[in-house]
Amino acid sequence: MKFFLDTAKVEEVESLLDTGMVDGVTTNPSLIAKSGGDMLETIGRIASLVEGPVSAECVSEDYDSMLREGELLSGLAKNVAVKVPLTVAGLRVCRTLSDRGVMVNVTLCFSVVQALLAGKAGASFISPFVGRLDDVGGDGMNLVEEILEVYDHYGMETEVLVASVRHPHHVAEAARMGADVVTIPPDILYKLYGHPLTDKGLEAFLSDWRKTGQSIGGKA
Repeated sequence: MKFFLDTAKVEEVESLLDTGMVDGVTTNPSLIAKSGGDMLETIGRIASLVEGPVSAECVSEDYDSMLREGELLSGLAKNVAVKVPLTVAGLRVCRTLSDRGVMVNVTLCFSVVQALLAGKAGASFISPFVGRLDDVGGDGMNLVEEILEVYDHYGMETEVLVASVRHPHHVAEAARMGADVVTIPPDILYKLYGHPLTDKGLEAFLSDWRKTGQSIGGKA
């Protein structure tokens, strides 16, 4: 499963690149606003750092304006995936850009039939928002499972990108189900490393080692 970093802060991308855990990056208008940076400059910088897809979202709602934005964003770098909402206009733009060989990430998916439409429109990625669905009493991970089942039935090549991840359990469940991608905020990614038994075991090993008076390569 691929890990995308869910951030628009260039410094966060830079700090995590050498972990080998960053296969791509997703941004959205809210993350761009929080970063305080210029959108086009920010996307360009991130795309130059990361080899994998970097999602950049259109902000218009009508087809013509959204398409112009998508063309501009995709022109920033070859690895930019244009992000469009799951609306009639958004899926029209998805089809147009997909037919031109541009990667498209269809976002704000909350039902399996929406995901089916995105797949038929040629989306590269579909982004079910599991955390937001959980927030209103739904079952976000069940939606992911349903999408994977439908896509498998029809051999759709659209990758399922699990978004709105709130905790490590979302990541674990996505991996168990066979989701293609999960996009993770930096703080959640760091939490994946942690387990109290790891900490306890490491403390015991190092305590015992110090008692030997040795160091790797010679005596202390």
